Amino acid sequence: MATKTQEETVETVKQTERMTGAEAVIKCLLAEGVDVLYGYPGGAIMPVYDEFYKYQDKIHHVLTRHEQGATHAAQGYARVSGRVGVAIATSGPGATNLITGIADAQIDSTPMVCITGQVADHLLGTDAFQETDIIGISTPVTKWNYQITKASEIPEVMAKAFYIAKSGRPGPVLIDITKNAQFEEFDFCYEKCTSVRSYKPKTPVVASKLKEAADIINAAKKPFIVFGQGVILGEAEEEFQSFIEKAGIPSAWTILGLSALPTSHPLNVGMVGMHGNYGPNKLTNECDVLIAIGMRFDDRVTGNLNTYAKQAKIVHFEIDPAEVDKNVKTDVAVIGDAKESLAQILPLVNENSHESWLEEFRKFDAIEFEKVIKDNLYPEKEGLTMAEVMKEINKESEANAVIVSDVGQHQMIACRYAEFNQSKSNVTSGGLGTMGFALPAAIGAKMGAPEREVVAIIGDGGYQMTIQELGTILQTKVAVKIVVLNNEFLGMVRQWQQLFFDKRYASTEMVNPDFVTIAKGYHLKANRVTKREDLAASVKEMMQSEEAYFLEVCVEKEDNVFPMIPTGSSVSDIRLS
Repeated sequence: MATKTQEETVETVKQTERMTGAEAVIKCLLAEGVDVLYGYPGGAIMPVYDEFYKYQDKIHHVLTRHEQGATHAAQGYARVSGRVGVAIATSGPGATNLITGIADAQIDSTPMVCITGQVADHLLGTDAFQETDIIGISTPVTKWNYQITKASEIPEVMAKAFYIAKSGRPGPVLIDITKNAQFEEFDFCYEKCTSVRSYKPKTPVVASKLKEAADIINAAKKPFIVFGQGVILGEAEEEFQSFIEKAGIPSAWTILGLSALPTSHPLNVGMVGMHGNYGPNKLTNECDVLIAIGMRFDDRVTGNLNTYAKQAKIVHFEIDPAEVDKNVKTDVAVIGDAKESLAQILPLVNENSHESWLEEFRKFDAIEFEKVIKDNLYPEKEGLTMAEVMKEINKESEANAVIVSDVGQHQMIACRYAEFNQSKSNVTSGGLGTMGFALPAAIGAKMGAPEREVVAIIGDGGYQMTIQELGTILQTKVAVKIVVLNNEFLGMVRQWQQLFFDKRYASTEMVNPDFVTIAKGYHLKANRVTKREDLAASVKEMMQSEEAYFLEVCVEKEDNVFPMIPTGSSVSDIRLS
């Protein structure tokens, strides 16, 4: 053993190199395969930025126009590429401006590493200029965080950060580095992290639980699957499709699960939740077995928990034990990675067909089409609808685009009406519901999948929260397509005010600027559509552009999104009008 240790020490010594902490940060990023990251410089992180200058040919730093934009861009990059997104900022306000994006990444399980500068360690706790306790502030919204005060800590902590961010249920990690640690020299050696004591990102799948789950599924007469982002994060799309096809089970998605299964798949029965499809919501309370895969029973999915699927046996496939029995009591929980769990249960489930049960979903589809969808996609009224914009985008993209949506009515319309042929195609803010998400996230998504068309669908309210990121597009020339559905309202809030507050539209009507002129000020191709006869040609021109393009579509001011489950109601109480 002594000889082996000496050999390892010699190998380590051979790989060491004298450098500053700032350069070590760059070396760590390169070792982790990072080729692009998003950030904004400042005094406390300036030594690291000085090193970026030397490594411009190896790592691309994208200067966003706000630190929040950097986190959302990193999220978009991570969601479409499957890699860890990276954002960097200075201390104080630079660090605190990251918090919204970090919180968004935490609740939506997005792998992200955020690096912040900090005042020198001898100034910590003195209320020095731009000193903020970012470790204390970020603790509730990070998977892990750490403050580095010595340069020698950098390699180990950075390696650990990337491992924790990506492994198991992914999430954001924040590393705060004092300025003295950035200046200090030390003998650098990097070793990737493959394990952390007491951190068990994956639980081995228990064979007996798979058998119990398979027995329940095989005995079911009306089984129903609700799948979430866990299928995508676990890269289990192929295993999932094989599972549902063998068992013949109707499957519905949460908004973050969207695109894990092609929209056109015959067992894809639509979206569950507050603005989901009629059939899957209604039939949740009629199935005899509810199989949840990679989803966490969010309140927007379940509605009133006291009336949610009480007649059904619940089988929950989930990587995070903390999510099991948290909201909905399960009969069988299969803890583990979705890819492994589904692969192992596949031989245990019987080949089956539930055609009469599937027909129940189709009957509800027909009702929803007549009462909701037809008027949205093929309106007889003069004003444009948001859904017919999505219809034209689907036509031009042939269901192959990445759709990045903001938060509000347009988000629900985009999720309901967008069509997808491949996974990792739907990028939106799910759990936190962050207005302003889409524009910077679309920038990151396009950089994460440059070969794909990326279309941002944004409302006029959310657009103005991060509109400054048009400057990032101007500087980087990233060819994103931006569609603002302008109804001159904070539409989702207005809908609630109309339905539940007697049309008291308090502080929801928007007086907007000339969006086209603003876009042209950033040297973007831009157009505005106000008439139906101009819509198809305008969308086609946008989609065929090889450059970034801005399209404003003026839609009906007081259109509502239906179906809708009122807050606190049962999924069975879903309204069509």
